[in-house]
Amino acid sequence: MGMAQKAPTLRQFQDRFPTEESCLEHLMRTRYGDRHDCEGCGVEAKFYRVKKRRSYACEHCGHQIYPTAGTPFHRTRTSLRDWFHVMFMFTTSRNGVAAKEVERQIGVTYKTAWRMCHEIRKYMGAIDGDHPIGGEGKVVEVDETLIGGKRPGKGPGRHLQDKTVVLGMVERNGDVLTHIVPNLRKTSLLPAIAANVLPGSAIHTDQNHSYKNLPGMGYGHSAVNHSRDEWVRGESHVQSIEGFWAQLKRGINGTHIHVSARHLPKYLGEFEFRHNRRNRPETMLAELMTSFAR
Repeated sequence: MGMAQKAPTLRQFQDRFPTEESCLEHLMRTRYGDRHDCEGCGVEAKFYRVKKRRSYACEHCGHQIYPTAGTPFHRTRTSLRDWFHVMFMFTTSRNGVAAKEVERQIGVTYKTAWRMCHEIRKYMGAIDGDHPIGGEGKVVEVDETLIGGKRPGKGPGRHLQDKTVVLGMVERNGDVLTHIVPNLRKTSLLPAIAANVLPGSAIHTDQNHSYKNLPGMGYGHSAVNHSRDEWVRGESHVQSIEGFWAQLKRGINGTHIHVSARHLPKYLGEFEFRHNRRNRPETMLAELMTSFAR
């Protein structure tokens, strides 16, 4: 086996982007190449850097383009080196990045750090996308979990108060998808599964009654009975999705303490992005750095 590719070290990363200029140049080349047809005059042109602005101008007509437009960094005063550094942190951490840590490492205000983290999370989720998983001959594990909220006293349904229900679907040895649902009823769970898991998949779940209808929807179905301490039966288990929940909760509880329901989708997108690239971590940063579609 050849040498496994390693993710870049912070040192290598800083050597590659030593200046503000080098970051802007990277964005320009990644998004527009060396030459492209100018939107101003329609002629294929080389574009030259405009002093004191984050823009490049057409050699023929002077039409300006801003390489940061449409990226998380557009209209921010924060330096691109700082943005790139925080993206580096996001791809090299296992449990996520706290705004406090960004504030400490790059010396911006907490408010700026918080906003940067949120923009990068949104961006990771957008790159990761939501392609349906499974299909004929594929195994998909489905499970739901509760996230956030206070844990009030006893009483039926009290523990659901303030908590967000997240449905998780993972193709065995493949990608994970999550979906926030209003509750644990089958009217919430089944349409989410139908929208994200291809027909013909063999779906493995726990004993939740909501999943009883899966065979009628064109899926294979087998369940393990957790209430009887049955965790694996033959090939049937939901350990991959439970591993993802454990990682997500370690991240949220360890790094962020509390995540509001409103912002939860961004965190889910971030953890999906990481999980879906777990076997090729060295590509995470490159992918983030080159996905600013034009």
